[in-house]
Amino acid sequence: MNIDNNHLVIMAGGVGSRFWPMSTQEMPKQFIDVLGCGKSLLQLTVDRFQGVCPAENIWIVTSARYADIVKKQLPQISAERILLEPCRRNTAPCIAYVSWKIKKLNPKANIIVAPSDHIVLDIPEFIRVVTSSLKFTANSDAIVTLGMKATRPETGYGYIEADLSMSCPSNQEIYRVDAFKEKPDLETASRYVQRKNYYWNSGIFIWNVSTIVNALRVYQPGIAEVFERMTPYYFTEKEQEKVDELFPTCENISIDYAIMEKAEEIYVFPAYFGWSDLGTWGSLHENSQKDSHNNVCIGNHIKLHESRNCVIHTTQEKKVIIQGLDGYIVAENNDTLLVCRLTEEQRIKDFADE
Repeated sequence: MNIDNNHLVIMAGGVGSRFWPMSTQEMPKQFIDVLGCGKSLLQLTVDRFQGVCPAENIWIVTSARYADIVKKQLPQISAERILLEPCRRNTAPCIAYVSWKIKKLNPKANIIVAPSDHIVLDIPEFIRVVTSSLKFTANSDAIVTLGMKATRPETGYGYIEADLSMSCPSNQEIYRVDAFKEKPDLETASRYVQRKNYYWNSGIFIWNVSTIVNALRVYQPGIAEVFERMTPYYFTEKEQEKVDELFPTCENISIDYAIMEKAEEIYVFPAYFGWSDLGTWGSLHENSQKDSHNNVCIGNHIKLHESRNCVIHTTQEKKVIIQGLDGYIVAENNDTLLVCRLTEEQRIKDFADE
């Protein structure tokens, strides 16, 4: 495998504000230092792929409204590698756009597609899994998704049902996918975990550029036609004008519905490298270092007394003293302070907006 053919695509256009009040539509969670480590989730995503592909082969696809944020946080990425969507059309048009552009640059490209707002704790194992998958897809028509070992009956993730009866001859760690499953209820999720051949869908995909372009041509001809029409304009000064004109005509559809649930050569690499999509304050609590009372404290001036099982995220140099809380979120951002039970976080933003 020629590493110069490897390309990384990071999808960074989401507008989610699930870490409210810290994240908002103006500053979604991928651009925030959620972990209190001095880097945003987007910056951490770029960092963890070091050595997998050359720096010039890193692509960021984001909304035009976030262009300045991306350029500020990733000054090492050239403007030509930051693709701007004029509107939201989900992940299939996003992936199609960057795939056609990469294909024009390098028809032999091997591509990793990753979200910008997830965390990975075991970086060496992550790199091993990604590199092994790239070798598998480099000279095949396979589409590989990374399946995370399900450690609990999680209702917030989609699942992948794998056929574990026989692994692929060229890679003993990769198996065919039998089905993709939507986010389940608790009873169904418990059944999935017990069966051992169900994995969380990480949303990380690996394929070569010919495979994904051909799949889009077969299963999403309308989307494919849009980006075929744009081929003469890629890497020209008229590209953004054409993107602004034609991108909004694409169907609003995810890559899962568009391709993954239809294509035949779909495989999963079951893995465990400490992955989370950090979709909730609860997931941040689960994946962060805790004190002796199971508290997660992110901030420099926090003192807790008689408190346990809490998430405290106060990074704006205020002194915070908390006493007597059990299972609470305390988070501040500019002029907003949130104090609520961890079990109620899904309801709290709607309540605040009333």
